[in-house]
Amino acid sequence: MTRLTEVDIKALRKIDTPTICNLVEMIDPGRQSYGYTFRHLHCVFPTMQPIVGYAKTATIRARVPVARSPEESTAFRERYLDYVGDGTEPKISIVQDLDEQPGYGALWGEVSTNVHKALGVKGAVTNGSVRDLDMVAKDFQLLAGLIAPSRAHVHYCDFACEVNVHGMTVNDGDLIHADRHGAVVIPHRAVHEIPKVLDLMNRKERVILDAARSPGCTAEMLKAAHRASAKITV
Repeated sequence: MTRLTEVDIKALRKIDTPTICNLVEMIDPGRQSYGYTFRHLHCVFPTMQPIVGYAKTATIRARVPVARSPEESTAFRERYLDYVGDGTEPKISIVQDLDEQPGYGALWGEVSTNVHKALGVKGAVTNGSVRDLDMVAKDFQLLAGLIAPSRAHVHYCDFACEVNVHGMTVNDGDLIHADRHGAVVIPHRAVHEIPKVLDLMNRKERVILDAARSPGCTAEMLKAAHRASAKITV
C-alpha cells in the first residue's frame, strides 16, 4: 500500500474527481469501465475541496432491529471503533446499505460524523441516507444516496469487508478520491504517476481547447487540433 505524504494529499486535493478518473484511465486504460460511482450521490457540501483517504469499509441495515443482545452490540461497536481508529490517516468511510431499499435509516448525522472525525475520517460515501445536515462535524464531507430524517434501526452488519457503493467496489485500505461529482478508487501504483500524467493531459487538451475557443473556429481547425493533440505522447 502506498503511504501518502502531506505533499501527495495536497496535490490530489487540488484535482477534481472527474480529472482523477481521466488520469487513472490514462495510466491504466482498463479502468475506464469500473472503479468509480456511476449513480447520483447527494453531496452535502458541494463547495468543499475534494477529500482523499484510505477506505474504512462497512455494511449496514436499518429496516429491522439488530439481532444481537445489548452486550453483543456493545462488543461489536467497540471492535468497529478499534478498526476505524487503527491505520494511517487520512481515512474515508465507505458504507454499503444492504437493505432492499437503502436509506430507510440514516447512519450519518451529528453524532456519527463527529465520532468518525475524531478517529481521522475525513468524510463518508454511502448508498444509504444522511441527516442532521446543519449539525454535521465541521469539514466532514458526506456523499449519500438519500437525505432522510430517521435513523430507524440502523446498525452495522460487518466491517473491513468488500463493499459496493453505486457501482464502485471498495476494499479496506483502498485509496479514495471524492468530491461533488462522486468517488473513485485510485490504484496505489498510480499515485506517483498522476502529476506527470496530469501535465500530459493538460497539454493534450490545451491544443483542442485553444482551437475551440478561438474566434472563427471551424471544423477543419478542430480536426487539425485533434490530430496535433494525438501526437503529444510525452
